[in-house]
Amino acid sequence: MPRASRRRGQAAERHADSIRFVLFEARPAGLTSFQLQRATELSPSQFRSGLARLRDIIAERGWPPIIWTRADGDRFGVSAEDVEQYIRGQVREQLGEIRRLVTGTVAPQLAETPRARWIGYASAMLSAIETNLDMLDTSDS
Repeated sequence: MPRASRRRGQAAERHADSIRFVLFEARPAGLTSFQLQRATELSPSQFRSGLARLRDIIAERGWPPIIWTRADGDRFGVSAEDVEQYIRGQVREQLGEIRRLVTGTVAPQLAETPRARWIGYASAMLSAIETNLDMLDTSDS
């Protein structure tokens, strides 16, 4: 993801507007990242910063989110069920990353330096995050 300073510039705003316009034109269908980048005629770097800025704008203005699926690509104006599936997928992905970090990096470091306070704090924090993500992943709605 681009740095925050790259997402706040005027260029990123223009790129975000281009991406938003193309996605609105494509509704309700989605576009793959490649198709979206080609349709906006942006470079890969411009596309990444524009999409990141667009997500920030959406959050700031309370607009419906853009979701990405493997089958449909990036989409605007999706149903609540699609958004829920997207969020659950993101939670599962983050849960997997946290578990790999804990088991592959934090746990071995904790075993090597059990008296280091910072690794104990990191382990406790990541365990709490893992528990919360696991509850979200397994909860029914």
